[in-house]
Amino acid sequence: MALKNDRYTYRVTWSVEDDESVGLCAEFPSLSWLAPTPEAALKGIRKAVEDVVKDMRENGEAVPEPIACRHYSGKFLVRVPPEVHRNLAIKAAESGVSLNRLASSKLS
Repeated sequence: MALKNDRYTYRVTWSVEDDESVGLCAEFPSLSWLAPTPEAALKGIRKAVEDVVKDMRENGEAVPEPIACRHYSGKFLVRVPPEVHRNLAIKAAESGVSLNRLASSKLS
C-alpha cells in the first residue's frame, strides 16, 4: 500500500560512484535508493520512505513533517563577519535599497 498523501520532498540524481541513479528524500537524509533508471530510483526511495514511516508509526516514533507542509515566517537570522555586513550595507545604500532587500535578492 502506498503512503497516503505522500508530500515528502524527493530528488533523483546520478551517482558517478555507483554508476546508477540515486533517489533521495530531504526529510529522511539517511535513506537512499540506487536503481538503473531515474524512474526506478524514485519509485524505490518512495517505497523505502513508506516502509520507514510505517515502522516509525508502529513503534510510536515521531514521523517527520513534510517540508512542503511546514509553515515559514519568511524570517531567519544569518550571521556574517562584520566586514561582510559593512560591505553589504554600503552596496545597499549605493543601490538605494534596504539591506534586507539586497540580501533577499542575493539569496534568491
